Amino acid sequence: MSRRLALLLCFALPGCGLHPLYAGGASAPVAVSLASIKVDPIPERGGWLVRNALVDRLGSEQGNAPAPRYRLRVELDDSITGFGIRGDRAATRERRALRARYRLVTVDRGETVLDATAVADAGIDVVSSPYATVAAEDSALERLSGEIADQIVARLGLYATRAGAAPAP
Repeated sequence: MSRRLALLLCFALPGCGLHPLYAGGASAPVAVSLASIKVDPIPERGGWLVRNALVDRLGSEQGNAPAPRYRLRVELDDSITGFGIRGDRAATRERRALRARYRLVTVDRGETVLDATAVADAGIDVVSSPYATVAAEDSALERLSGEIADQIVARLGLYATRAGAAPAP
């Protein structure tokens, strides 16, 4: 009975409507569209980390990248909030939140075609060593920058798919 069910599911799955976003590898329409996005500079260390992660994931500054058709403008809000207050008013935990508002703008017309937000946060233990706490905060920023970049690229890929992968300028 279970073999029949498994066989039936194998034939039913292709009809479910799911398909790979990046089917076709680097020459796929979505990958080509993502490579045509130029990422504007983002201020401060967190911005540098997010921009580098975006450029790596988009492939937009490789030698074979097409001419930019879009610009990605990102504004970051980085905050650290202390909580878990002890009796001596010292925080025992921190929450680092990174929020990115990003806009995809056409190069030729300057029209905003996508305006969205990505958010990521991480908990940090505050220990007796200030150096260890600062190192944990920096490590959290690096992880959050990658998470923000992943969210942005996923949303850009979805936009490219819905817009026909490579809309005419």
